[in-house]
Amino acid sequence: MRNLLRPLAGLTFALGAAMSSGAWAAPLQPKVMLITLFGPEAQHWIERLQLTQKVAVPGLSADYPDVLCNTHQVCLMTTGMGQTNAAASTLALSLSSQLDLRKTYFVVAGIAGINPHEGTLGTAAWAHYLVEFGTQWELDSRDAPKDWPTGYLGINTKGPNEKPPLDYKTEVFELNPALQAKAYALSQKVALSESKESAAWRQHYPYAPANQPPVVTRCDTLAGNTWYSGTRLSERAQTWTKLLTDNKGTYCTTQQEDNSTYEALLRASRLGRVDIKRLAVLRAGSDFDRPYPGYSEVDNLLKYADQGGFVPALDNLYRTGNPLVQDIVSHWDQWQHGVPAH
Repeated sequence: MRNLLRPLAGLTFALGAAMSSGAWAAPLQPKVMLITLFGPEAQHWIERLQLTQKVAVPGLSADYPDVLCNTHQVCLMTTGMGQTNAAASTLALSLSSQLDLRKTYFVVAGIAGINPHEGTLGTAAWAHYLVEFGTQWELDSRDAPKDWPTGYLGINTKGPNEKPPLDYKTEVFELNPALQAKAYALSQKVALSESKESAAWRQHYPYAPANQPPVVTRCDTLAGNTWYSGTRLSERAQTWTKLLTDNKGTYCTTQQEDNSTYEALLRASRLGRVDIKRLAVLRAGSDFDRPYPGYSEVDNLLKYADQGGFVPALDNLYRTGNPLVQDIVSHWDQWQHGVPAH
């Protein structure tokens, strides 16, 4: 991948004296803004794309106070983990006077739990729908009616299989399908990595695609601050995704932040500061959301690191996301006005 880092003719970036003084003569205009959630997710991008220029942006996480950029107008922000950090950091970024983000493409790149019926450890999935899992009513399952399969139900509904009225306006979002299709087309043939541990662990599952090598795919992601695990909760996630997307969505990955990130960018988009149609979300499976047959539900959660998916998932985020980043930068004349048709 070293050849992707060579200078691109005609690209200019306002770095130099302004950077060293800590002040920008004009707003920074990234072509791509990568959004990662914690340090390890950012590291591959920082090292391989030479994101060495620091721009301090007020309001970002105290742990990650700088936007990092390179000379090709690719930048990266790390929000901090969880819904609150994602929303606060993304809104601070999008409202900053130091940045002109009106034409910027945003790429969320983070690890996630993976549904073994849709992927495996290391699978990289481009999302179409972002579904919020935490915005539900909940009864302890031991107190729920016996004919209910779960203690979860939509707010202001009468049972777990009824679609709620979506009063919060953040329960489900639909990303630009043209951008998802383009991102997938550019990355679908990328070779993904495995660890010895993840390659062995997936063999415990008696069905595909869980027991197959990881590939790039398209399926949807579910957000919630509670890190859940287990067959019953994962089955609820599948049902909930179908309910909120009118049976169009496919639950694939689970994470904490993406609906919060979207809502922050949506508010900025309404102000004309970003274009919400320029957001892509990529999640890579670092652990299975439910155990293989015969394995403990508890151990699937408490010993999730034994699955060995963390390192390959981080690597596969870069492998899968970078073709989109490079195509935007290399063919900016085609991308600057919107997602190219071909």
